[in-house]
Amino acid sequence: MITADQLKDIQERTEALHRYLDIDKKRIEFEEEQLRTQAPDFWDDPARAQEQMKKVKDIEKWVKDYDKARALADELQLAFDFYKDELVTEEEVDTAYAKVLKVIEGLELKNMLRQEEDPMECVMKINSGAGGTESQDWASMLMRMYMRWGEAQGYRVTISDIQDGDEAGIKSVTMKFEGGEYAYGYLKSENGVHRLVRVSPFNAQGKRMTSFASVFVTPLVDDTIEVYVDPAHVSWDTFRSSGAGGQNVNKVESGVRLRYQYEDPDTGEQEEILIENTETRDQPKNRAKAMQLLKSQLYDRAMKKRMEEQAKIEAGKKKIEWGSQIRSYVFDDRRVKDHRTNYQTSDVDGVMNGKIDDFIKAYLMEFPTEE
Repeated sequence: MITADQLKDIQERTEALHRYLDIDKKRIEFEEEQLRTQAPDFWDDPARAQEQMKKVKDIEKWVKDYDKARALADELQLAFDFYKDELVTEEEVDTAYAKVLKVIEGLELKNMLRQEEDPMECVMKINSGAGGTESQDWASMLMRMYMRWGEAQGYRVTISDIQDGDEAGIKSVTMKFEGGEYAYGYLKSENGVHRLVRVSPFNAQGKRMTSFASVFVTPLVDDTIEVYVDPAHVSWDTFRSSGAGGQNVNKVESGVRLRYQYEDPDTGEQEEILIENTETRDQPKNRAKAMQLLKSQLYDRAMKKRMEEQAKIEAGKKKIEWGSQIRSYVFDDRRVKDHRTNYQTSDVDGVMNGKIDDFIKAYLMEFPTEE
């Protein structure tokens, strides 16, 4: 049974959200922006109209989510009062508490995601580290973990490209998280090197081994984001997709390989960006998807430069830890620990089945973004 202090905490957090989110102002904005959609010439420019509709829906969702939190908080207060009169059970009060707490925490978390790219869908690439089969198996375990997380959150998770390991696991995989909000905002916390310590099933002596895999997450840009790609620096190759079977496998060159000669605008250094896509058996579709992935990478590079400049200005205020070792998964000790936030859990099986929300929340609480 919850205490009076827990009930008070819920009421205070709900009121705080009303202030932080400026709900009264959002209600006025929603009415004003919705009125614009009723103009006679609104659909004359479809692209602009779609952008306006998205703006309206975004504001409306904030208001609806807050209203839901407010209603659940009021229901909890009623349940708490009814319990005193023996009209409801302890279990019913605790259920009402858990329900409102989940909604409030979700809103608090979402409120921390203020950067332009945070609401976007995203692309994740996992690369196995040195160590052969052991690290390749670790990379496949991470792939499964993130797929489980994405599916539980309601995202559509698809594999754009995968390179199988020599004996087991994978060398690399590129996945997309689509069909939902804030995929990048949440998964940006996973950027970096993930370390596994376990007794290896691939070692005959049963030795404890350490493996590494790197995770890179970039926003998935859409048609509303303008990213310049110099056509003179683009070249294409095609190849036959490999797979488990099917009539077209190894017969049609549907796989595409995009090479882009990228030049750093600040240093002038040149680098080749290589993207492969075998997502479908339709080569034109794979070309379009590969180009989208390229634009996402270019957007991500520009975004990271902006973040680095911001970090220099606000030295010590926030940390930017792209590419560093961020988390250790020690199976024998039943411990998963994030080295940036010091958050840890003994629920190793839960984490490997996609329960990483607490790690994401701890990161966003420690390193909140600001407008």
